[in-house]
Amino acid sequence: MTVELETTAQAMVADGKGILAADESTGTIQKRFDSIGADCTEDNRRDYREMLFRASDAMTNYISGVILYDETLRQNAKDGTPISQIISDTGAIPGIKVDTGAKELAGCPGEKVTEGLDGLRERFAEYYDLGARFAKWRAVITIGDGIPSRTCIQTNAHALARYAALAQEAKIVPIVEPEVLMDGPHDIARCFEVTEAALNALYSELYTQKVHLEGTILKPNMVLSGTECGTQAGVEEVAEQTVKCLKRAVPSAVPGLCFLSGGQSDEDATAHLSAMNEMFDMPWKLSFSYGRALQAAALKAWGGKAENEAAAQSAFSHRAKMNSLAATGEWKTTLEKAA
Repeated sequence: MTVELETTAQAMVADGKGILAADESTGTIQKRFDSIGADCTEDNRRDYREMLFRASDAMTNYISGVILYDETLRQNAKDGTPISQIISDTGAIPGIKVDTGAKELAGCPGEKVTEGLDGLRERFAEYYDLGARFAKWRAVITIGDGIPSRTCIQTNAHALARYAALAQEAKIVPIVEPEVLMDGPHDIARCFEVTEAALNALYSELYTQKVHLEGTILKPNMVLSGTECGTQAGVEEVAEQTVKCLKRAVPSAVPGLCFLSGGQSDEDATAHLSAMNEMFDMPWKLSFSYGRALQAAALKAWGGKAENEAAAQSAFSHRAKMNSLAATGEWKTTLEKAA
């Protein structure tokens, strides 16, 4: 079993490839569709995602895996082909988001804990049968006045570790995502401090739960200035501080890290990733697991209209290619202008 997990994890961080996060909940994708004036029907959600998964240039050359929402994993395309098969036919790996969302953490005002452990063993067995070979669970850690608390960090780390152990039992690679949100007035030093604490707690819990690190992927936030901070760190400082933090806390046994974009602009997320790979030698692969930063341009080009599919696929392929170059440290701003 460990060989299968390791093989899948290595394929997820293949050179120059990253993960498409297409696991928006129905509520989240409703907001995306509202922004372009499209109806958020089940058929429209399927058509939009199918369009992305049939962008052969992007999916074959730059995308290693796709995180799906429960609804999408169960859907068939217009021609009757299972969505998971469309993905696997491109050489990418189908994955599944399994948490049920972040809820208020009792006794900790302003903080959240991610739920979804109840019945997870049975859901994993079903998801494996539906074609999923990796999974994702996202914890949310907020920086604010007096928070995060130790309670919040430990509770979320424990839940992530229990999820990861159940995933591996089901022969599914767990992506563990302890996201420190970039919202707020905090500076980059505070983000570093909280990110390091969250990662230390996570790997302590993963060890306690006997999780096989070589069969996992980490989906971390980058170490950034808060969105409302008066001093915004530049690209090189973000790269330096992020890599320094990761080297302190993430074991070298982990095969790869696929960053979340976390509200950064498309180009910022690409620039930061490329700088890390260009400037540093690291014990793990550094790649991407972006949602909005891969899809925003495609969604706008699509506009909910079937006749715009080719333009939307082209926009998606461009962003996928830019991030592929960033995953090998070869991205340049001039490539964006040329496009």
